[in-house]
Amino acid sequence: MEKKVDIIFNKNEDVNKLKVTDLNRKLDAIYLGGGKKRIEKHHSLGKLTARERIDYLLDKGCNRIEIGAFAGEGMYAEHGGCPSGGVVGMIGYVSGRQCLVVANDATVKAGAWFPITGKKNLRFQEIALENKLPIIYLVDSAGVFLPMQDEIFPDKEHFGRVFRNNAIMSSLGITQIAAIMGSCVAGGAYLPIMSDEAMIVDKTGSIFLAGSYLVKAAVGEDIDNETLGGATTHCEISGVTDYKCKDDHDCLDRIKRIMDKIGDYNKAGFNRIKSSPPKLNAEEIFGLLPETRDQHYEMRDIINRLVDNSEFDEYKEDYGKSIVCGYARMDGWAVGIVANQRKVVKNKKGEMQFGGVIYSDSADKAARFIMNCNQKKIPLLFLQDVSGFMIGSRSEHGGIIKDGAKMVSAQANSVVPKFTVIIGNSYGAGNYAMCGKAYDPRLIVAWPSAQLAVMSGAAAAKTLLQIEVASLKAQGKEDITKEKEDELYNKIKDRYDAQISPYYAAARLWTDAIINPLDTRKWVSMGIEAANHAPIEKSYNVGIIQT
Repeated sequence: MEKKVDIIFNKNEDVNKLKVTDLNRKLDAIYLGGGKKRIEKHHSLGKLTARERIDYLLDKGCNRIEIGAFAGEGMYAEHGGCPSGGVVGMIGYVSGRQCLVVANDATVKAGAWFPITGKKNLRFQEIALENKLPIIYLVDSAGVFLPMQDEIFPDKEHFGRVFRNNAIMSSLGITQIAAIMGSCVAGGAYLPIMSDEAMIVDKTGSIFLAGSYLVKAAVGEDIDNETLGGATTHCEISGVTDYKCKDDHDCLDRIKRIMDKIGDYNKAGFNRIKSSPPKLNAEEIFGLLPETRDQHYEMRDIINRLVDNSEFDEYKEDYGKSIVCGYARMDGWAVGIVANQRKVVKNKKGEMQFGGVIYSDSADKAARFIMNCNQKKIPLLFLQDVSGFMIGSRSEHGGIIKDGAKMVSAQANSVVPKFTVIIGNSYGAGNYAMCGKAYDPRLIVAWPSAQLAVMSGAAAAKTLLQIEVASLKAQGKEDITKEKEDELYNKIKDRYDAQISPYYAAARLWTDAIINPLDTRKWVSMGIEAANHAPIEKSYNVGIIQT
């Protein structure tokens, strides 16, 4: 029996480590931005790339996390693609201060804004706003990608929202620093100038509402871009920019010196003690996490390999067993954990419950635990592996909808910061109850083993197949053979499976990142540290749905 367990563990380990290897391979390709030739051209102009700029600016040897690396992956093929959405953003440290750094990648369509670029930039600003986190913009962009202007220019969550957010952050006292390190054109010219301080790199940086060609066409004036809006013009004549820098390094060094002098911030006061690694080997997560969806595992085994000292104080351990709740620490920070249990268990009545499904008693327990964490000012961590809420007459008659609503209401109205890690399934209303993207987690990440959809590929394919077959029969095509049904089923399932991939979700920013499970502690810790910049100003109230 022991040998069989080892074989299963080793097989799981191989599969999950291969997924991490595939993740790293995909990231390596994304890190090239527009490709080696465009990077070389960028260097020939005396400029660093977006990632090189960020790497130089951030403190060496300190943790950093990248938001939205997979944005745009597999999208815009007709336009040559848009790696990482044409913009790079990382939470890290500059002169010892945690901040968010955003850099346009000019190797990707000259840093032009695609629809996903706009969505990604708004996500960066959302993070800065929620956490009152300083934000540094390294601007090098040709502005809106004109062939898709109708999808990026006029709507509420489009390009112009960025400048509205600049103004809102300024009014809230959130530090914004901008460096003009390349083109800064038209509406995009407002972003750096609406920041607290703006610097410009001599000869490579430029900023104007319209370039020389448009000026010539519109008003008949003959002028070059440097005279129109270069560093000398804006530092000596217009006064638009505050500092002139001789090159990229000089510009980034000035930002470091500015950040070095910023005063301390008011803190939310989340509890933190000295960090301790898990006592249990975190590497074992790869062997514990099942290869397939039909296999079960013990969520507590995962939790105990993530939390400090492998110490987890469980709440209502013997009640509502399809959700595990409890208190722990991550890198010293106190957290309240809400996790799905994908193991077949018995409830308090001795009845078998399916793993990964939320039952009424589990929803009730989770709602009460979430309320407790809000009362104690403890950040919440949701570990998702959920197939949805239990269905069927027994559950409906028992009020599963009402109990589910209690849980959703409790977490939706939470005032403590929430963080979500999608470990396995994230299906249907379970995604909502367990703090999916629509419910404002401060950060939401997925492991390579994650899947996001209304339901599993197999379940969706079976449902859609029934509808398709019924439609064909309604058209008088009664002779639907088994082979034809199998063909239809596989076609539907293949399409659906592509859409439930974590990469499909990350490309559309439904998650902030796909991460190596071993990086989970770092993401949660840096997320809580960021949240600690923003004192809680609202009281907790679950509204009319009482628990």
